[in-house]
Amino acid sequence: MRVVFFNRSYWPDFGATGQLLTELSQDLANEHGCEVTVVAGGGEKSFGLVSRERHEGVDILRAKETRLARRNFLGRFTNYLSYFFSAFWASFRIGRPGVVVGLTDPPIIGLVAWAAARRTGANFVFLCQDIFPEVASLLEDFRSERVNWVLERVNRFLVRRADRIIALGETMKRRLVEGKGASPDKIAVIHNWADSGLLSPGPKDNPFSREHGLHERFVVLHAGNIGLSQNLDPVLDVAAGLPDVTFLFIGDGVRKKPLDERSKERGLGNVRFVPYLSRERMRDSYATADVFIVSLKRGLAGYIVPSKLYGILAAGRPYVAAVEDDSEVASITREHECGLVVAPGDVGGMTHEISRLYRDRDLARRLGENARRASSHFERRKQVRAYHDLFQEQFRAHRSRENAALETSL
Repeated sequence: MRVVFFNRSYWPDFGATGQLLTELSQDLANEHGCEVTVVAGGGEKSFGLVSRERHEGVDILRAKETRLARRNFLGRFTNYLSYFFSAFWASFRIGRPGVVVGLTDPPIIGLVAWAAARRTGANFVFLCQDIFPEVASLLEDFRSERVNWVLERVNRFLVRRADRIIALGETMKRRLVEGKGASPDKIAVIHNWADSGLLSPGPKDNPFSREHGLHERFVVLHAGNIGLSQNLDPVLDVAAGLPDVTFLFIGDGVRKKPLDERSKERGLGNVRFVPYLSRERMRDSYATADVFIVSLKRGLAGYIVPSKLYGILAAGRPYVAAVEDDSEVASITREHECGLVVAPGDVGGMTHEISRLYRDRDLARRLGENARRASSHFERRKQVRAYHDLFQEQFRAHRSRENAALETSL
């Protein structure tokens, strides 16, 4: 079975979507015997528009792209367009796959994947990591009715033309059906995951916590992208009201620098920022946390599913989720009783619940144990198997169509 993915972010990118796609592609190739190609970004060092390499059993076509600063919309838009056109050129070098999968980085790359599928006779799967234009229209540095109109039409086109659609949760499935006109029969719900072998409950007193002087501190951790959708400014207000608690941000993103500057301006000595860590150090860094923060802007429920949640579950730590009631995070939290939910941006609510966990260590321990048990429902092998089975179904449909066409021609 030959599968081709189109997505800008891929190894060695630290972004969540890129890491998940890397793990999915490698597992399909090495555990399930698939021939996998990824048309990714990152080809800026090559002389031509497309370069080829192979990593961990996966063929990678690197489409050339610009690398302008992502802290403003114009820079991101230029990067997206350059990758889009280079990926279109790369699509003529993918051979004849049975399944072509379009993701949403950038939100229009599905058009290239759909065109490649139709040209090669493959089945087209639309994998919705995010839903547009809702995600774009709620970001603070972006306001364009014209671009939103285009993104809306593109997404409606893709869900209508896809042979199958993958949503990351039931709320996202509902958004696609009610908001984009997708057929519910086309949609498969497959959650993101964390590697429970890589991330598992560990001792708070470890090399990472000692290196940063955190082994005897109560630590609230936000790990992952520090971007526009996470709504992290209110967390600084929470930190200001809890001086005995250390708030640690691990990762990078367009909001990291402004948040760091604001925390220094306010003299918040209990707020720290650490860059992305290697995979080998993730277990210790997660184990340093007493509580995690999961935060999402109001209005994004179902349009984004924070993948960081699954790593927190695997690490067996409690968390406070500042999310909407109908979000996938809230649903998982309440079903498995593994965290506490407050409204998005609710400074008082976050402060109260973090203080509650600070005082009641038995509650924190119980929620953490429930989190680890919940992680078994979202284990990497199980989720990859679900992808494999869906792709195999589409591959068989592709082969049946090819055989029927051959018989007709004879």
